[in-house]
Amino acid sequence: MPRRFIRRENWEFGGAPPGSEETKEPRSRKRRLVSTLVFTTIFFAGASLAAVAGDQLRPLVANDSQELAADTTTTTEAEPTPTETTDTSAPAAAPADESTAPDATAPADATAAPADATAAPADSADAPTTDDALSPEHASSAARAAAPAQPATQPDTNAPKPAGKAARAWKKTQLRTLLLPKLKPASKPEIEGPADAATIWLNSQLPDPTPPALRLSPKFATNLKAAANGAGLDWATMLGILRARGATGHEPADRTTLRKLAGRLASYGPANGDWARIVSYSGDTSFADRAAALARYDRAVGLDALVNGLEAAKRSIASRLLSDSSVSIYAAGRNDIVRNRVDVRVLTVIAYLRESFGQVSVSSLITGHRLYARPGVISAHISGHAVDISGLGGTPILGHQEPGGMTERAVRDLLLLPAEVMPRQIISLLGMGGPSFPMADHYNHIHLGF
Repeated sequence: MPRRFIRRENWEFGGAPPGSEETKEPRSRKRRLVSTLVFTTIFFAGASLAAVAGDQLRPLVANDSQELAADTTTTTEAEPTPTETTDTSAPAAAPADESTAPDATAPADATAAPADATAAPADSADAPTTDDALSPEHASSAARAAAPAQPATQPDTNAPKPAGKAARAWKKTQLRTLLLPKLKPASKPEIEGPADAATIWLNSQLPDPTPPALRLSPKFATNLKAAANGAGLDWATMLGILRARGATGHEPADRTTLRKLAGRLASYGPANGDWARIVSYSGDTSFADRAAALARYDRAVGLDALVNGLEAAKRSIASRLLSDSSVSIYAAGRNDIVRNRVDVRVLTVIAYLRESFGQVSVSSLITGHRLYARPGVISAHISGHAVDISGLGGTPILGHQEPGGMTERAVRDLLLLPAEVMPRQIISLLGMGGPSFPMADHYNHIHLGF
């Protein structure tokens, strides 16, 4: 009895109950095992991240040490002697920047080339091959801008040299290259043609080439038709003469002037065509070339288009071209016109060539033309802003691009069009100034682009 009481007393005053050590020992072992596994996992994960970061930063640290060594060597060589004056010590510090700058950019070229090779498209000849924001050239220029020139009158040998600042800026740029994602460079717009007549293609919808400021007033159109009909003349010939004389605006002439001009033209008697009548009127063949070309343009688009704008007359111009047997357009190109995908300037030029030569053959509009004019640049044909002419007057362009031939005459006529519908590209084998220039692969057609 006393022995049992003593055991209970020891238990109540802090003693362990029977069997407690055996139950606690397995639990503590499990906790220690779990804790060991967790800390082991964290340790190896941290070691892996440190190894990866070390591999990435190892070239930078090596390059930085090389640059600091080169900087120290250059600084030692550039320090002036006690006998040197203030004016001679300033030029001695300048070559230090020139000698260390190539060394700072040399490793960047070798590391940036593989990344840039994947950034540009494989078929793009014009796409940039480097990222301008992260390129070594940009880093060098940024370093030069960040390191102002030291005053020549107060040299400070203890101040950091520009080469050191350039090295730090280059290092920051390299870190940014590793940490930031590389951005895809934006595609360049298409730029074609010679330097004095280059064309930039935006491949977007173009506005009406004849805004209200360039249109004729209905009153002037009525007076022009009345004066021409009264004298038995063509209104287009009269309007071509007025515009060749420089009369522009909503009302190039009043009713009295129109009647006098009609009477004078009628006094020369019958003439074989606009050009002969205009030569009889002016006695100047150059003026006759200009006025006759403007008359053919006015007749091709019609008086309603000159009053209301070319966009308003686009449907009627397209209908006339599609129903004219003298205008030869391949089937897919006719479908492009029916679907209203071709720009009104293209239709106007086709109608003008039909009026000038009596027959025109169109070999390419939108459908059937390749997507790219050259690698990475979308062709103007795709947006409906270009046309290829393969024949005029029943004669093919192929084999007829000799000087003084039919192709030269066509190019000259195109160069006499009004400014609002003048093509921005007239490409053949002939270069006659302005927007016309030769290209060897245009031996069988004339390319007109807007």
